[in-house]
Amino acid sequence: MSKRGSLSPSPTVAIIGAGVIGLATAWRLAQRGAKVIVFDKGTAGSGATHAAAGMLAAHLEAEPREENLVALNRASQQLWPAFAEELEAASGLPVDLRTEGTFLLALTGDDQSRLKHVLAFQKSLGLPLEWLTTAEVRKREPYLTPTISGAIFSPQDHQVDNRAVAVALRAAVLKAGVTLRENTPVERIVTSDSRVTGVGIAGDTIAADVVILAAGAWSRSIDGLPKSVLPPVRPVKGQMLALRMDPRAPLLSHVVWAPGAYLVPRKDGRLLIGATVEEKGFDTNLTAGGQLALLEATWRALPGIEELPIDEMWVGFRPGSRDDAPIIGESAMPGLVYATGHYRNGILLTPITADAIATLVMDGKADPRMNNFSFERFARLVSRIRSSHDLAAPSGANFGFQGH
Repeated sequence: MSKRGSLSPSPTVAIIGAGVIGLATAWRLAQRGAKVIVFDKGTAGSGATHAAAGMLAAHLEAEPREENLVALNRASQQLWPAFAEELEAASGLPVDLRTEGTFLLALTGDDQSRLKHVLAFQKSLGLPLEWLTTAEVRKREPYLTPTISGAIFSPQDHQVDNRAVAVALRAAVLKAGVTLRENTPVERIVTSDSRVTGVGIAGDTIAADVVILAAGAWSRSIDGLPKSVLPPVRPVKGQMLALRMDPRAPLLSHVVWAPGAYLVPRKDGRLLIGATVEEKGFDTNLTAGGQLALLEATWRALPGIEELPIDEMWVGFRPGSRDDAPIIGESAMPGLVYATGHYRNGILLTPITADAIATLVMDGKADPRMNNFSFERFARLVSRIRSSHDLAAPSGANFGFQGH
């Protein structure tokens, strides 16, 4: 790390956050010989990791002006099969990586026109997607409504059981010698002489050569850092639910994105349905409107859900950055590293984030694939906006710019 100074071959690393990002990073660092302590205000994997659906959708989510993020997502997606295999071997536990692929449904003629326009853009990026007719889709998923107008099929967008991944990572880090401090909130990040030197918990200070901030939507809530280095991460509320299918005769075998909802079938018969997108802070309330919208959107695509029992309903908080892309890498304050802001892609980006942070800490080398995802991009954006305003403004104009 260029700002950290030189570290011993076995640095002490404190990680704030025991979601999949924090746990996977701890695992990789321990494999490299670091002394790692992971802190979480709850139990490992109980935050956004627990609430997620586990979709590994690097292709179907590709949108204009997100080409850099698409490239990062694809690179991490390619790591998942080997990562899952290694994790299962290290932990002795399954993570249920499924490779049936994903459908993006068109229910109407208007949906079809829109999706074919989206498909043209995605194929211009070289993404391995194809259009399937109604008959072709229903041959693979016969319980979908017969009125669909076709679908985009992504054979490489898969899913993994995110809750199983968290359990396996917890076992793997403990076997690797990581110290896991659950139900231990970090009250502050400790600094001295303008560098981070450890963390404060319950009146005690734990010294560390490096502190990795992987606290997801809670990354701004920890005291001790100047505002200039606080990551611009906010909670984006999402409501979800799960129905219970017969695992011997499931209504669905592929991940399906329908207008207004996505459907993720699990091997045990659960059918995950998500998710609302709400800018309501840390509001934990389940709402009738949110659940109704998800169920209605699902019923339009898969009418057979009417008879399925409801298994679970829950709320999670995605860590959304200012541009909804992750914040990964060094901070302006030596000793502090970011691994946060993954928004909808935390499960997908777990392998590449863990590898990049481990390489940064242990070798002092930044992964070039992370160049577009540093904290500094926000400062550059503000600088460009200020410059454009200065060019257009009359002398003495004051635009009231303030950092956020």
